Amino acid sequence: MKSPTARPRRRALAAVAGLALLPLAACSEEAGPHLELTAALPEDVPDDVVLRVGDPTTQVALEESGLIDELDFEVEWANVSGGPRTLEAFRADALDIGAVADIPPLFAHWTGTDVRIVSARTTVDPLEHPTYELGISPDADVTSLDDLAGTRIAYSPGQAQGALVLRVLENAGLSPDDVELVEMTSVDDTFSNALASGQVDVAPLGVAQSRTYLAKYEPDGARTIPPGVRDDFWHLYTPVEVLEDAHKAAAIAQYVEVWQQAVAWVNDHPEEFAQAYYVDHEGLTAEDAAYVVDALGTFEVPQEWATLVTEHQATADLVAEAQGRDQIDVDGLYDHRYEPATLASDEAAR
Repeated sequence: MKSPTARPRRRALAAVAGLALLPLAACSEEAGPHLELTAALPEDVPDDVVLRVGDPTTQVALEESGLIDELDFEVEWANVSGGPRTLEAFRADALDIGAVADIPPLFAHWTGTDVRIVSARTTVDPLEHPTYELGISPDADVTSLDDLAGTRIAYSPGQAQGALVLRVLENAGLSPDDVELVEMTSVDDTFSNALASGQVDVAPLGVAQSRTYLAKYEPDGARTIPPGVRDDFWHLYTPVEVLEDAHKAAAIAQYVEVWQQAVAWVNDHPEEFAQAYYVDHEGLTAEDAAYVVDALGTFEVPQEWATLVTEHQATADLVAEAQGRDQIDVDGLYDHRYEPATLASDEAAR
């Protein structure tokens, strides 16, 4: 990677507000040479490469920390997150890389979009710091996981929240037949509104979303309970055709390295990140922002992916059985050229 002082930094900040505008983010630079998925990653990133990234939290972390200046190529930031919107952007050829939980890469494969995972993040002490809580409707008689039988649970098959529901049921000794799964996509306040209106009894809510939900509806009897299962896996993934572009593949390698530095920076600067992302970007109060950062705990980047792949395989098997989908060899979704241990050994050999 070049020093940020080697030449002036160039980057485009294209904050795309909605999917209807995503084609506007498409860049016009020429495609790079074809790169086989088994070939070594190129070392150099040409000056005119543009990487279109849907990763709002990392955008804030990179800009706040100054790590953005470590990138030797332009970035077009798209304000896109979540599995469904990221996949739609991939299919529209409007995005090169996105940040999601463990289910979207599986769902992309099952629905005909060939993708690869190029980096991953987990949580230290994940059971103590769940990413999601189970929101309970004000009218539901649910105070623990033992009360889930017979309830109506919001269920999003193609998102991490859907897999979380299946893992929670398995952990509670229940099957999907023991509850009523109400299918809906978790976007914006869909799950919170479904809980508040009594459409469902239980729904997975992100920690920030659960904080907002309780602020509005706890006086009416709303509450949350911990899921009791691991839900912390987070991935960077990209369409295969992007990785077959030698120039973009090289840019992604550089982005992955800086992304990992951003993870460490967030761990070391929780107050700054809380203010920059949760207050300034997401509109939370300072108190709620501090709560969310503390609740989510400390992140880590696995240096080797063997355990990660094993855990991911178990989730894939569970979801495939519940949804009647084909079994998948999860290891094939990971591009091991980007595994931290591999990147480090390649760098040492240069």
